[in-house]
Amino acid sequence: MTKQMCCAVLASGIILMLLVAGCVTPPKGTTTSSTSGNYYATETNAQETPTSSSYVNAATPFVTSTSGVQAGSSQGGNPYATPTPISADLSCLIYQNTQFFSYNTTAISFDMKNPPMYITYSVVPFNITVNKPVEINQGGSGDQWVTLQYSDYAPYSWFEITVRDNETGDVYLDNGFAPYRASNPLSGYINATLGPILNSGDLHIEMTGNNITATTGIWVKPVGNIDDPQNQTFSQCQYWNGHPQNYLVYPTTTATPTWTPGNVQAD
Repeated sequence: MTKQMCCAVLASGIILMLLVAGCVTPPKGTTTSSTSGNYYATETNAQETPTSSSYVNAATPFVTSTSGVQAGSSQGGNPYATPTPISADLSCLIYQNTQFFSYNTTAISFDMKNPPMYITYSVVPFNITVNKPVEINQGGSGDQWVTLQYSDYAPYSWFEITVRDNETGDVYLDNGFAPYRASNPLSGYINATLGPILNSGDLHIEMTGNNITATTGIWVKPVGNIDDPQNQTFSQCQYWNGHPQNYLVYPTTTATPTWTPGNVQAD
């Protein structure tokens, strides 16, 4: 074999090897487009190493808050209700009772250390129809009698509140609604405030009546009368205009009964 033939065979072998190398399958990967053409990103199966629990602990998300705003509140300030400070002159409702009376009595006692006490009441009396003959002067034709019919409070419908010293029995207050009661008639107010009661000590308070529904409220100053008044909850509180009298009735509605006009019938 000549020298030229040997060189040709060697060159052919090298070309064949290059062609075979070009046919090898590239490694498996994910094709991603780029500005410079296509390239292969080799996919690896590296395992995730868990974070060691000795360095971190599970925690809930941290809730941030600005100054003056509590978590869970959309407005500034404490989201929990803070009791309103009780003033020394503020009176609060410490007792309220609504019941129907039929010659029965409800009694309570209260140790008054810091007077005064006020008592409010509201009653729903029983009404009756009254037929009252009335003489009408007809002038030249003479007098004529007619019957005036109207609605009025029944004389047997009444409510009475009595406050006395529990030891001595001295009566400090005796009032209520009994405008037409035969014995010991009282006011005709269906809503009223009684007081102030300026006596201290163990007070005995009685509520009695007949054929009537009454709501009674007792008001005193928490300061000096109630233990730890700043941490107590009262349904109603208000300031009363003090008066020097120890026995006074304040009407909260019109003083006269509400009359219901009836039919006028001639006899």
